[in-house]
Amino acid sequence: MATLEEPIEIGGVRIANRLYRAPVLECAGNGPDAVETLIEDLEPAAESGVGLLCQGATIVSAEGGCAAPGMTRVHDPSFVSRLSRLTDRIHDHGSRIFLQLEHGGLRSMETWHAEYRRGHPDLEQLAVSELPWQLRLFDRLGFLSYDPHVLSTDEVYDLAAEFGRSAAYAVDAGYDGIHLSGANMGIVQQFLSPFYNRRDDEFGGSPEARLEFLALVHDEIRDRAGDVPLMTKVPAETPSPPSPIVRRTLSLADGVEIARRLERIGYDAVVPVRTSVVWDMSIVRGEYPERAWTNEALRREYDAAFGGSGRRKLVAFGNRLESVVYDTEPAWNESFCRRVREQVSIPVLAEGGIRERGEMDRLLGSGGDTTATAACDMVGMARPFYAEPRLGARLLEHNGSDAVESDERALCESCNNCTVPQVTGAPGICRTPSVLRERGELEREGVYDRR
Repeated sequence: MATLEEPIEIGGVRIANRLYRAPVLECAGNGPDAVETLIEDLEPAAESGVGLLCQGATIVSAEGGCAAPGMTRVHDPSFVSRLSRLTDRIHDHGSRIFLQLEHGGLRSMETWHAEYRRGHPDLEQLAVSELPWQLRLFDRLGFLSYDPHVLSTDEVYDLAAEFGRSAAYAVDAGYDGIHLSGANMGIVQQFLSPFYNRRDDEFGGSPEARLEFLALVHDEIRDRAGDVPLMTKVPAETPSPPSPIVRRTLSLADGVEIARRLERIGYDAVVPVRTSVVWDMSIVRGEYPERAWTNEALRREYDAAFGGSGRRKLVAFGNRLESVVYDTEPAWNESFCRRVREQVSIPVLAEGGIRERGEMDRLLGSGGDTTATAACDMVGMARPFYAEPRLGARLLEHNGSDAVESDERALCESCNNCTVPQVTGAPGICRTPSVLRERGELEREGVYDRR
């Protein structure tokens, strides 16, 4: 059992408390203002006392691999070295910062963003294997456009080396750890998933072989970046479309076994998450984002992304259906995290629908029920930091004072008006007037000022 204010170690790095800002899209890009944009996005959470910040998915390759416009690339050491300004600012507040590394694979903009595809006709999609029949059907129906390049064995080794090089650049720039984007339908999940991975070399053909890419990435990072703390998301594809549409997925038991093997490989922490085999709202559950879809200023950008007004309306309709199927629920990854934590001795981090201080205490095993066991070792939030960049000041007791009530809750309403505009490259900010008004009232009351 632990309280939210207790310190914790991940891979030998001490973190001041057990609250972390989960990775989100900062949409900072790589331009001249990229570092300043990241500082503006991330430093407020450190100022508010949050122990660990996970900078959102950054791309390890020089070309392709971005799942959304404006994602930052970390393949260039000269650019990454400039990020030391960010890490220094985070460390000034006593917080730690991990960098999340990613490659989108079939989720990349080369697949779904119509205007981007037209502007980059020679850019290949990277695939783990030949497409499953379901995706080939989507291609024939015109919903998506697939023309993938299946990675050869040598190219898999090259991709793992790109992860290792980017991790080394990050450590040199002062990052405290590396967080792999192992879910959300990125390339790592595509290697792990039997839905995507039907390879017949050492990286496919069995559950153990499908894990070999993460083992190789581990070795590359250790060889190039040393004993930096290394953690990854671990997927369970339980929200995926049901059989007979999708038969081959990762069950909760599969996810638990992956976590056990990752500990043996040498990973220092895991983040179990339930995610689909397709890019849907299973990872951002909540309301249908009516305000985002009816935003006149973004309509042209939506049309450019999806290939016209008809496709925009079709995507919006699918979004509405998903909001019913994936209605929000508190701490929706709790049972998965609990099962993993029973099987591993490394820290287990929980995120997904966590909003209340009392809920955090319960997940950490420090709630009112003295017989309850902990489901995790750290608790994280993502979208709530869009709504309240200095949220930690309301949820943490600072210096042993300012006791926080168990019903203290993040303002985020899980309305998803922040997420949909990101397909246009818009920044991740709260766009819900009622939430912004309430945050303004709290700011005027000085609630976010740490004592």
